[in-house]
Amino acid sequence: MSESEQASNMKSCQYDLIYLCLNKEENPHQVNTSIKATLPQEWSDGLDDFQKIIFLKCLRPDKVTNAMQDFVSNNLGQKFIEPQTADLHLVFRDSSAITPLIFVLSVGTDPAADLYKFAEEMKFSKRLNTISLGQGQGPRAESLMRAAMEKGQWVFFQNCHLSPSWMPSLERLVEQVDPDHVHKDFRLWLTSMPSPQFPVMILQNGSKMTVEPPRGIKANLLRSYITLSDDFLTSCTGKIDEFKHLLLSLCLFHAVLLERRKFGPLGFNIPYEFTDGDLRICMSQLRMFLMEYTEIAYKVLKYTAGEINYGGRVTDDWDRRCVMNVLDDFYAAKVLDANFCYDESQIYHQLPPVSEHQAYVGYVRSLPINDTPEIFGLHENANITFAQNETYRTLTDLLELQPKTATAGENRDVVIEKLAKDVLSRVPHPLPLAAVMEKYPVMYEQSMNTVLTQEIIRYNRLLNMIHNSLQELLKAMKGLVVLSQALEEMSKSLFNNAVPVMWSKVAYPSLKPLASWVLDLIQRVEFVQAWVDHGIPNVFWISGFFFPQAFLTGTLQNFARKYVISIDTVSFGFQVMKLTSKDVIQTPTDGCYIRGLFVEGARWDPATHVLGESRAKELFTEMPVLWLQPEQNRQTPTSGIYMCPVYKTLTRAGTLSTTGHSTNFVFTIEVPSSKSQKYWIKRGVALICALNY
Repeated sequence: MSESEQASNMKSCQYDLIYLCLNKEENPHQVNTSIKATLPQEWSDGLDDFQKIIFLKCLRPDKVTNAMQDFVSNNLGQKFIEPQTADLHLVFRDSSAITPLIFVLSVGTDPAADLYKFAEEMKFSKRLNTISLGQGQGPRAESLMRAAMEKGQWVFFQNCHLSPSWMPSLERLVEQVDPDHVHKDFRLWLTSMPSPQFPVMILQNGSKMTVEPPRGIKANLLRSYITLSDDFLTSCTGKIDEFKHLLLSLCLFHAVLLERRKFGPLGFNIPYEFTDGDLRICMSQLRMFLMEYTEIAYKVLKYTAGEINYGGRVTDDWDRRCVMNVLDDFYAAKVLDANFCYDESQIYHQLPPVSEHQAYVGYVRSLPINDTPEIFGLHENANITFAQNETYRTLTDLLELQPKTATAGENRDVVIEKLAKDVLSRVPHPLPLAAVMEKYPVMYEQSMNTVLTQEIIRYNRLLNMIHNSLQELLKAMKGLVVLSQALEEMSKSLFNNAVPVMWSKVAYPSLKPLASWVLDLIQRVEFVQAWVDHGIPNVFWISGFFFPQAFLTGTLQNFARKYVISIDTVSFGFQVMKLTSKDVIQTPTDGCYIRGLFVEGARWDPATHVLGESRAKELFTEMPVLWLQPEQNRQTPTSGIYMCPVYKTLTRAGTLSTTGHSTNFVFTIEVPSSKSQKYWIKRGVALICALNY
């Protein structure tokens, strides 16, 4: 072997070693230490800390944001990655009567409580005039401001973005403030979401504070406790210890709900904007119910918090189920134990009942910045998806900030034309509907004929749209027809490997990029074509249906008509088969076999034949063949199963229907389980018809 080949093999072995090392480590981002995933000597010496982050991006993109935190901490200091709370004393010290103080809001934040507390500390609570701007509030706000300038009061105008028509008047009022005649104690406080109608002059001359929602359990707990005091902690006469314990539990529950959103559909189907106001009303109710009842009314506490205060925002039934199950862990008698821990790692725990406010704040400050999914009841894999999305979003923002320069490459029109021709040649033509209807006529005893016809009608509409639009685009690129706005948008989508909007409007829900989407469409049409050619399949590919709910209804209808019973009394029983789809050689007597579902948040364990824990770094696993068995007047089992929702795509969210479920929701499957339902509910376990790749 030559020296060059030896060097090449050695380099290849190094790559394999590095990959294995970084892949097995839980914290591979700490490549600049001697403890975690140490790089080979020549790599470690030849790369600086920033270059190591770039190297890490290639192998473990989910850990890039953690490496960025280490990089900032090492070069700028720990305080630049620590959550910081707003100090209004410092802001006020630099203000004056002619300088407006502006809170630039973000979703889910409200600085009103902080300002009210600051006004009390400054002995200005009785001299603070507050008004929430909106329709018809302009004249009242103007009179309040003029009176405050004369008497030396504070005025607090909330939500300026909701009164864009009055903003020119506010700008005129601020311009007219005379520094020689205005009272020196006068201050103008404003809050507004980013809005193009907000006066630029006020922004330029004012002191601006950005109020962003805290990120992480630590930051959320700190925000909750920083506004409290020892007087409040000891205000629950007769049950001070219980109040302290349940208050910490409540604040932690609030933080968990807020942070579950970052995990996407694994946390909640819809990312609800829970606010500090929800927490404050729960605090007041907790104190009130503890003082009014001899025994701690956990049932009342759970109902008011889970169903009313927080649950009032929840619109999806599966999310409501999740909120109530999470709340069960925090509003319970077990949290009154001074040694109670909320997680197995014992990071989040109760404090001794004699603890004062400073002890709670000190404990919160000692918590880790980055949360483990354990406190949320999620698997470690949940962090991978979140971290990857966070990395790609951060890097995209960084690229947007870079100067734009022209790059050499293949002509854009040539690329689009090549893609259009490729898709046009691969996508099947519409199926002959008349021949199918003749072969599979409408029959009372076989509803599947109607289901097949409806599926072909839907797919034909999509296939016609694809062929017609691509042919129009190719003509437009040659100058034979006018290039419309719709065709222009379509060409951009093709170039960006995205499904054009005009296709997705008549298509089934999908998150796949264009290349994968075309392959998926071809497979779907092949599934329908095989049904037409060879009759009803032994195993139905449920992911291949345009509208799977119609197929499920058709299966129930066949059973009801066969046995002459009311379809309202028929529902599905479920059996997970040990056979593969290739092993199934005939259709069942009643019901049907289905395949094509993927488990997210867990996996199917074929050894124990129950739902099992996910393997590390395995985000999705395929579910075996399922037998849907229609039964009359079926009783749902009370144990040994997990009521698992089935969704069309990974987003899970969709337009909410009157049933309380999204249009993305298909139906519920009873999956055998050796663990409690609560365990999998907190895991966010669901079955998905189609992935995003």
